[in-house]
Order: sequence, then structure tokens, then C-alpha cells
Amino acid sequence: MKGCLTMTKKVLLTGDRPTGKLHIGHYVGSLRNRVALQNTGDYDSYIMIADNQALTDNAHDPEKIRKSLLQVAMDYLAVGIDPKKSTILVQSQIPALTDMMNQYLNLVTVARLNRNPTVKTEIKQKAFGESVPAGFFVYPVSQAADITAFKATTVPVGDDQEPMLEQTREIVRSFNRTYDTNTLVEPEGYFPAKGLGRIPGLDGNAKMSKSLGNAIYLSDDADILKKKVMSMYTDPDHIHVEDPGKVEGNVVFTYLDIFDTDKDKVADLKAQYQHGGLGDVKIKRYLMEVLDGELRPIRERRAIYEADPAQVLQILKDGTAKANVVADQTWNEMKDAIGINYFK
Repeated sequence: MKGCLTMTKKVLLTGDRPTGKLHIGHYVGSLRNRVALQNTGDYDSYIMIADNQALTDNAHDPEKIRKSLLQVAMDYLAVGIDPKKSTILVQSQIPALTDMMNQYLNLVTVARLNRNPTVKTEIKQKAFGESVPAGFFVYPVSQAADITAFKATTVPVGDDQEPMLEQTREIVRSFNRTYDTNTLVEPEGYFPAKGLGRIPGLDGNAKMSKSLGNAIYLSDDADILKKKVMSMYTDPDHIHVEDPGKVEGNVVFTYLDIFDTDKDKVADLKAQYQHGGLGDVKIKRYLMEVLDGELRPIRERRAIYEADPAQVLQILKDGTAKANVVADQTWNEMKDAIGINYFK
């Protein structure tokens, strides 16, 4: 087989679409994992701000993407993504990704893209109807380019993204088989602990989402956090303090399960709530303390970067330059394998 790169470290690739600030769903579902994996020292970590992907369904509002770019970067830095340990990069500034995607599109059928359950679900959620942007339709192929450009072995994602990873693995196998090479690497997913893949929204909706307006953002100050917690969906039949209440589907207890490390106390509170005698206001105030304890250090670190956006932009510029070197190397290996490196 042609084309081989010896790797000693595992490679991590993950990222987010810059369509607004990040919320605690992103934090629990992926960001905490990224920081933990980064800090093991076992990975070369690449954290991508996927602005090209965001433009696939926001092409008529590029200002939204541009404004969100630094916001997402600040959220990364605030939660502990360290530019000395992880390469933070901007997708649109890596030209090799587009070249790679163009080659992959020749190896993927329209029928296969139509079968991707993640894409089908998102097309339905966005109510595109018959007007699905072509760029959005093929974004699994774009993701395959993102992952393979850095020869990622590990991709931290939510459970709903496994079909996207499988499509990447199919593309890798197809490319390597078609061009008799082992240039590309098949990635594996790294998933959040069971039950932490998706946090419900404040309103009880199964998904916390920017578009639904039911999210707690990492940048929310203490006053905003308090208002949001006090508005949380609980048990609508728990009218009086002495009434027995339900903890199943009660967002307050769902959040306590996720964020409170004192599991014995949470169990006691659940028992008291179910028996009767524990009011919603009291339990929300306790949750507020728990959440503020988790988010306050993040807010404080974020304030440092908010005061110096030029520093954040420079971090992105430096990381993107470093990422370009790696992506260009992979693209050159691919051109060698295909036989189109004419001027080498």
C-alpha cells in the first residue's frame, strides 16, 4: 500500500458550529471530555470552530457566524481548553479541507447521504422541506474531511453523532481501497457517560437549544442564572409544598443528577420531594448554588478573555497556521495516492 504516516500519539478532533455562545449542554456533552482528554497528555488535540459548516444553513446571515467566532473561542478558553496543549483552529481558513471534501464526494452516493439518520433528523428539525441547501446535505462529507485531515483517532461526540462517524469510516475505507493506500485513518467516537449525552432544556424540552431559547449559557452571569433556574420546569402537579412530587421529568432533579457531586444528598432530596414537604423554590435555590459553583470559575476566566479579544484572535490565528501544516501534509499524501500531484 502507498502512503503511510507513523503515529505515536492518539489524535483528537472535535469542534462546534459558531452560531452563538455555548451552553451547559455543550459543556456536559463534550467540552468537559475535551478538557479531560487534553490534560492526559495522551493526545494531539485539534479543536475546530466549524464556521463553514455553520454557513451551510446560515449563508444569508454571515454576520451571525462572524460575531459568534470569538464567542465560541472564549467559551473554549474559559472551560479550560489550553492553546499550549490543544490546537484551536478555524475551519474556513484550512483550504485543504475543501480539496479533500471534493475528492470524497466522488466516493459517496446521493442514496447513501439520504440514509444518514442524523442528517435526516436535522433536515426535519430545520423544516427545509424540498429546499435543503446542497452544502448542508453533504456536510457529513465535510466532517469526514475535517476528521481525516488531522488523522484523528478519537472524536468526542454525542450519541446522536455516531452515524456521522460511521460515514467517515466508510469514506476512509473507500478511499484507501480505491487508491491502494493506508493514508487515511478510521476514527473512533468518544462518548459522554450514559445519561449525559443531552441535557433537557429549562422548559422540559428534550433538547437544550439556542434556537429554542431554553438554555443556560456558560457566559450567563449570576443574576441571569438565577432567573433561569427559578423558571425551570418541575412537576406541574406539585402545587403545594406538602404535596408529593415527581422527580421523573423534573428538570431541577435532572440537573442535580448531572452537576451535584453529593449523590447522597440528591437521593435524600428526591425522597423528601416525592414524600411531600419540599417546595420547588427551595430546591431551585439549592440547584442555583450547585450550578453557580460550577460556572463561576468559567465566567471569571471568560471575563479575562473578553477584556482582550485581540489575544483570542491571535490564538485562533496561531492555531490555524499550525493546523494548516498538518492538513496540507495529509492532502499531499492523498494527491500522491490518487496520482494528481502533478507538479511535485
